[in-house]
Formats: sequence, structure tokens, C-alpha cells
Amino acid sequence: MATHSNNVNDSNSFVIVIGREFGSGGRRIGKILSNRLGCAYYDKELLAEAAKSLGFTPEIFNEHDEKKPSMFNTFFQGVYGITQNYHDTTVGGTALYKEQSKAIRKLAEKGSCIIVGRTADYVLRDHPGLLSVFLHSPIAHRAAKIVERGEAGDLQSAMEKARKHDRDRESYYNYYTGRRWGRASNYHLSLDASRLSDEEIADIIIKCVKR
Repeated sequence: MATHSNNVNDSNSFVIVIGREFGSGGRRIGKILSNRLGCAYYDKELLAEAAKSLGFTPEIFNEHDEKKPSMFNTFFQGVYGITQNYHDTTVGGTALYKEQSKAIRKLAEKGSCIIVGRTADYVLRDHPGLLSVFLHSPIAHRAAKIVERGEAGDLQSAMEKARKHDRDRESYYNYYTGRRWGRASNYHLSLDASRLSDEEIADIIIKCVKR
């Protein structure tokens, strides 16, 4: 991918956080922004890797994929201090979320970056250089993209997959932040990804960062 000259003043660190409906292109656009702005990019896998380098256990990102803890697990954590998963015995539920948040803040302190998901818009809400973005698009458009990238065999199963992931993300976000996932007033930008190309969306976000 070609690199464009869109560097932001290095003395002003920024963090772009991308929230997204499943299939709306959050990772693709995040990588485009990282390339064009010359800064680090973090999604779930890369956050786990980066967390490990900072001394955090990678399981805080690897084993919990934006899902609210079940009432069953939360009960047993509270009463017995354990969960069904052995690795959760020391960092489960709210404690796990706090560890994720610490890791995200540490990464933001290292310099400008792009972060996809993980309620990072809320975790970094006091960061002076934060730009939070939410990407959405009609379910039919997202389903076509999901099929195109090989994550579902047909449009119907792709729609079901998108709805399930959206429900998980919504419950996770709402539970830990006290905000409403996807509500425009919680973000600096809310964009319909079906109306614009990935590069056009990146252009808009970069203009906002520069401002």
C-alpha cells in the first residue's frame, strides 16, 4: 500500500479509536490510517502482543473478545474467586477489564496510535489527543463484506453472524462504560461506511486529527 504524506505534528500525540458494527471495515480503515499517518495500529491480536511486551498477561486480550461476563461466571467469581476457566482465576470480570484498560493507557502513552474496539474511546476519554470514531452501515452491506472476506458462506448466515457480534459488542461496551454503544453523542465522528470508500473515510478522519 502506498504511503501518503499526512504526518501530524509529532509534538502533539493523538489516538484514534475506532468502534464499529461487525463487517463495517474498522480493521481495514484502521490499517489505512496507520499506514498514512505512520503510527502504530492495535487490534485484538496486536493489543495482546503489545500488552505482553509491557509486562501484562496476553490472556487479558486473547481470551476475552469484547463479551460481557456471564451472570454465572460473575457469581462464582464473587463468591469463590474462581471461574470455569483456570486462566481467569486472577484476572476475571471487572479485574480483567481494569488490566486491559491499564495496558491500553500504557500504549497510548508510548505515542500516537490507532486502536480498534476494546472500549478504548471510554478508557482514553481524558486523553487530550483522542479522536473517537464509530463506523456503521446497513446490515445487507455488511453481510456482503463478510461473505466477500470468507467469514460466511451466504448472506443469511453473514447477517446472523453480524447481529451476534453486534449484540456481544453492545453488551460488553454498555456493561463496562455505562454508555450506549453506537450512540452518536458518545463519539466525535459517526460514519456510514456504505456511503464512502475506505480511503474517503480515512481522509475525513485524518482531516479531523489535523484539526
